Amino acid sequence: MDSNTLQILIAMVIYMSAVIVIGVVFSRRANASSENYFLGGRSLGPWTTAMSAEASDMSGWLLMGLPGVAYWCGLADAAWTAIGLAVGTYLNWLIVSKRLRRYSVRVKAITLPEFFSNRFHEDKKVIMTIAAFFILIFFTVYASSCLVTCGKLFSTLFGAPYVTMMVLGTVFVLIYTLLGGFLAESASDFMQAIVMIIALSVIVIVSTGAAGGLSAVMDNAKSIPGFFEFFGIASPTLENGVQAVANGQPQFGAAGSYGLLTILSTLAWGLGYFGMPQVLLRFMAIRSEGELTRSRRIATVWVVISLAVATFIGIVGRALYPTALATASEAENVFILLSTSLLPSLLAGFVMAGILAATISSSDSYLLIAASAFAKNIYQGLFKKDADDKKVMTISRITLVVIAVLAMLIAMDKDSVIFTIVSFAWAGFGATFGPLMLFSLFWKRTSRAGAIAGMVSGGSMVFFWKLVIRPLGGAFNIYELLPAFIFSCLCIVVVSLLTAPPSQEVEADFDIVKDGKLA
Repeated sequence: MDSNTLQILIAMVIYMSAVIVIGVVFSRRANASSENYFLGGRSLGPWTTAMSAEASDMSGWLLMGLPGVAYWCGLADAAWTAIGLAVGTYLNWLIVSKRLRRYSVRVKAITLPEFFSNRFHEDKKVIMTIAAFFILIFFTVYASSCLVTCGKLFSTLFGAPYVTMMVLGTVFVLIYTLLGGFLAESASDFMQAIVMIIALSVIVIVSTGAAGGLSAVMDNAKSIPGFFEFFGIASPTLENGVQAVANGQPQFGAAGSYGLLTILSTLAWGLGYFGMPQVLLRFMAIRSEGELTRSRRIATVWVVISLAVATFIGIVGRALYPTALATASEAENVFILLSTSLLPSLLAGFVMAGILAATISSSDSYLLIAASAFAKNIYQGLFKKDADDKKVMTISRITLVVIAVLAMLIAMDKDSVIFTIVSFAWAGFGATFGPLMLFSLFWKRTSRAGAIAGMVSGGSMVFFWKLVIRPLGGAFNIYELLPAFIFSCLCIVVVSLLTAPPSQEVEADFDIVKDGKLA
């Protein structure tokens, strides 16, 4: 190991040590009860709520996946995705956050499956079981994207085998999550959100200067067909899956079209927020409903800046290193390449900690929510209703390990594209829970049968559209979240109208929450 690599390692070890300390500090309070462990005792302040929600949401996808898309095929795909996410973030905080906070208190829920189940006053926990089942599936996939990020990061930096580095990253995340639960996760996510945005800002400033300034970056982007267009997309020329190079320049074919249907499909990323458990839980965990307005402003500003900078990093990377990353998978290393090439080694290590920050902040959320779905909602909710808090938390920790192992198996392929993995899991959550969340909060006529139909139809349609319909191409080649979300909404409305209305008790809860009596 040379001195530069050693300095990078030292910086990252310092960062990881700080994260572990946070876990230890919060471990005693977290282990006091299952509510503390899974929801932090509803004690989060507005800054922690906002920053931890967005840091856990964005993951390593923000620093690797999104810049990689921009580097590989230009502005359109990355920019429209970013716009959809920014709008979705704002609307979710504006529309959902306050009423969900109030409703979750009214029905005494500390997990998302528990909220849906208690919202409809279930005796037989069918909604809870289905919701927990989908959370286990999609968060296992989601967690695997974080492990791919860890593997790519460490193998690129230290020249070690991808699988070895991915496994080591998993062990670190597991230890940290087991220690401190939701409180430690949220506190460290606040710190990690700051690290992420600083890392992005440092790299975009330094790399733009190294490329010869903003005008040079723009000139290069415009010279590539479709690369710097909102309504076109670049098409790298591939030979055996690798971009062709001639006379030292990457080769591109004619610009592809980026029509209205594709734009709507990409903007649909924003719909995912309405069903994203790691964000929705922060709404439930804030100490006061009145502080959500401030949280919304903080979260929106952070998201807009981060997404814009991450997209531009991919554009700058293509100008500086046009042939260095020759596949879509390799393109996701553009942030690492810029950091290690342009910054002093010690500073590069701290910037690399930005990727680690994003990965940890997401993977611990995913593992914790998935574990709570099984331990709290399936084990205690169905099989062992008299289980005490200690037993529930023991089962959750066992579940954490099992899910991490399954996620590792999914992440074994070093050529996995982070953006692709995240997009599927995002669609899964958005279509399974997004429509049901909106209808549960805002339509009193939503029935228990409609809720079940909405979840099952939305989650199933994601798989069906992704695996069967989308490969047909043409007009069917749209992001699976959009058709699945619409289908779920239709199923909720139709089935609710065809079945018995909710009970008077359920309607009374709805009216109390609507009138703001719990504010």
